Amino acid sequence: MTTLPATALADIAQQLTSGGRGILAADESIKTMSSRLEQEGVPASATTRRDYRELLLTADGLSEWISGIILCDETFGQDLADGRPFPIAARELGILPGIKVDTGTTPLPGQNGALITEGLDGLGARLASYADRGAAFAKWRAVFDVHTITPYSARANGQALARYATLCQQHGIVPIVEPEVLCTGDHDLAASATASALALSSLFEALTDAGVDLTGIVLKPNFVTPGLGATPIAPTEVAAATFAVLRDQVPAEVAGIAFLSGGHPTTSVCEFLSALAAIADRPWPVTFSFGRALVSSALHTWGGTPAEVAAAQHVLLENCRTASHATEQAQ
Repeated sequence: MTTLPATALADIAQQLTSGGRGILAADESIKTMSSRLEQEGVPASATTRRDYRELLLTADGLSEWISGIILCDETFGQDLADGRPFPIAARELGILPGIKVDTGTTPLPGQNGALITEGLDGLGARLASYADRGAAFAKWRAVFDVHTITPYSARANGQALARYATLCQQHGIVPIVEPEVLCTGDHDLAASATASALALSSLFEALTDAGVDLTGIVLKPNFVTPGLGATPIAPTEVAAATFAVLRDQVPAEVAGIAFLSGGHPTTSVCEFLSALAAIADRPWPVTFSFGRALVSSALHTWGGTPAEVAAAQHVLLENCRTASHATEQAQ
């Protein structure tokens, strides 16, 4: 087992969320990534998935805007075309390598469609292997729907996140804890706020009970917004509602908060982040941990064509720079 002192875990967590840099989520499952490739006319295979992730990681100057990259198990174990393992190459490029360790969701019995995230079986051994191969941090995602979240489902997922976080810290890996309240649907802002508060309160109760060191974690929450099918509201309203929930539920000692994009357009999530960053009395740094908001346009530009790699990387870097600039008032 790799054991790092609490100060080292805190340093990594701060590195991930401070200085105007954010986290690039490139950890789609094989099924999801294959589907996205096929939608762009790219035949899905281990090689094309590798080529796409390599395109992202090797964009020249990515580390100016990106502090860490989250990979799935397949990519974490692959080599770049030049023979370097992905986690080693990431560190050489100035980016901390991370690994998604949950195994997806399944319906929670008796809870009318609420979900539970699985993957705790054998997690300690898997984390030991990831640590030996260079992982600096990990990610576990709990998923909540505004209409199906219950106190029980929030507690069950919070306890799973706490067990995961404890195991990560025991193996010298910083845990990203991700309680995502989905933005699909036509619910209003108040419903999102209520669900987000329930998810977060259950999470931090479980983390505290488990003895997790909050200075050595990164929180990855959703913005509090109306559903995508509802009437949009101003970014300042999103920021105010999001901050109100976080202020009430997230302890000040948490190392940093890296927001997920949740399917919102790039422009929208950057506006949300910029408005939140402008709130002066936050106890934690705020940044981004975006996936689709950063990479979808790059994937479309590339389309599996080697001649378009540079153009796709340019699009990626522009999106990363825009997201980074949205955090400027947070520093």
